[in-house]
This record gives sequence, structure tokens and C-alpha cells, in this order.
Amino acid sequence: MSVTQPRTAAREPSAQKVTPQTLLDRKRSHQPITALTAYDYPSARLVDEAGIDLILVGDSLAMVALGYDSTLPITVDEMLHHARAVRRAVRHALLVVDMPFGSYHTTPEAAVANAIRFVKEAGAEAVKIEGGATRASLIEQLTRAEIPVVGHIGLTPQSLNRMGGYKVQGRSIPAIESLLADAAAIEGAGAIALVLEGIPREVAARITAAAGIPVIGIGAGPDCDGQILVFHDLFNLTFSPGAKFVRRFADAGALMREGLQHFQSAVQDHSFPNDAESYHLPIEVAEHLAETITR
Repeated sequence: MSVTQPRTAAREPSAQKVTPQTLLDRKRSHQPITALTAYDYPSARLVDEAGIDLILVGDSLAMVALGYDSTLPITVDEMLHHARAVRRAVRHALLVVDMPFGSYHTTPEAAVANAIRFVKEAGAEAVKIEGGATRASLIEQLTRAEIPVVGHIGLTPQSLNRMGGYKVQGRSIPAIESLLADAAAIEGAGAIALVLEGIPREVAARITAAAGIPVIGIGAGPDCDGQILVFHDLFNLTFSPGAKFVRRFADAGALMREGLQHFQSAVQDHSFPNDAESYHLPIEVAEHLAETITR
């Protein structure tokens, strides 16, 4: 176990705290919104100190951090565990937490109760739910309960089984009309923002132009009010090919593999740890020990 002491030094003052109003102001002034996922303290602290506007504790952690095959198995308790760790790191960004599959799909009362847990127990400043017009009444109830909501339409991973896989949505006129209606219903219900995932650029541009709330894209082209990516995708920390819209902004995976190989080699050739990396007895204790051994 490491004996490294916790860092207690005061953090540098961060930029002004991001709120839902901040995001709305960014949309109105045509300033792009930046958003990333984070699932633990170190990644969240790096993202927050970089000045990213919105941090999402996404249920994508089921796949990229916990090894599940989809987002469906992750539980409320697992999401809360990770959200609390992220909360401890965040000073600047707006903190949004995904409500996992099953946490808002039964009764409105259960959904509100689960959302309240994310606010009270994990410090979430908003929750994100998937689905279109069918979620409008729930968004209204959550909003009345003082819980800001981010909507999510298009390719919704929690609908994996219904959609038959991770497929681009909104490619036909009826599908486009349905997305436009969904976006309007979500905004009308009081959502503070909307995530568009896996839809054609042209459709995303139309939704963004029509919406009075910020629209954040992931695989929805460059015309949205902002963009979000999964932290592990950005740094090549996944073990499968990325989606078309994923850009690797750095290769942390290669850096880590190189470091692991160097560690293994250093241990095997006895160059780690060296004498300078070892603790030593006080001289008098070492001399006494040497005398007792030689007797």
C-alpha cells in the first residue's frame, strides 16, 4: 500500500461556477459549450481544472470503467458511488449525473425518489434522462421537485434492445419529424439542456436552431451549441474501436503501456527500487543491528 500522503494544499481559485444560466448565456452569445464525462476523482479534477463547462457522470462508466457489455446493468448505487467521487473534485463545472436504466422507468414517484438521491447523496446539480416526448411529464415532475433535467434523444444507449444496436437515428422524414417533436416536448417540459446523440448533422443543426435551450452533441455534427465526449475515448483508454465521431486528442493508453513495460523491466533487472528509493535505519540502530548479527 502506498504511503503517499493526501494532498491538502489549497487549490487555485477556479473560474466562475457554471450554472444552467451560464449554459443558456453561452448558447445565446454563440460561445461553444464544452462537456466531458468523468467517473472518478482524478479524472474529474483534471477535467474541472481544465475549465470544461459541464461534467457528466455518465452511465457509460458501465462499459468503460466497470467492464459491462452495455449501460443496462449498472445500478443506482454504482452510479452514486462514482458520482460522489466526482463531486469531491468539481469546483467549476456544472455536475450532471445520468439516471441509469430502470431508475426512472417504473413509476414517477420512484423516478423522483431516485433523482433526489443523486442530488442529496452525490451532489448532482442536474440529472440526465433518455427519451423524447414520453418523458415530458417526468421532466415536469422533476423540475417541480427543484431538480434540473438534461434530456437525451437520438441514439439512446438505454434503448439498445429496442433499436437493435447502436444505430444512427433520424435518417427518414418520419424519424426526423419525431426527433423535432421530441426536442420541442423536452424543452416545453422544462429541461435545461438537450443532448443529441448519433443523428445526421443536418437534423442536429435544425433542432439546435429551433431550440431555446442549449443543445450538446455527441456524434451529431458541429452545429450544436456544444460537444461532449467520453473521457476514455478522448484519451484512447478503451479496448475497442471508437465510433466515427470519436477523435483521439491524446494517447494515454500508449503512455500507460510504455510505463507498465518499464516498471516490469526495472523490477526484473533489479534496478527498482534502488538505494535512494529505500528507507534506512538511523546510523546507531544500523550499527547495533550489525553487531548483533556478527556475534
